[in-house]
Amino acid sequence: MTKEEIKSILKEKQMEEALELIEEAEAGELEELELVQSLGLLRDPALNEEVIRVLQEEGVSIIYISDEDV
Repeated sequence: MTKEEIKSILKEKQMEEALELIEEAEAGELEELELVQSLGLLRDPALNEEVIRVLQEEGVSIIYISDEDV
């Protein structure tokens, strides 16, 4: 999936926060993102994987934290 396709899906599903993360990454305003590994970013596992991939391609470091650290 392309970045534009992912952004379109996020808009369609009204996932504004995920869309904002991508836009911040594109603008160079997001350097790293902490995620609880078991939860991820989105409930949809496939879309979650794609959004994380786009963020990483934009230079965002994904830092996974364990459930125990929350």
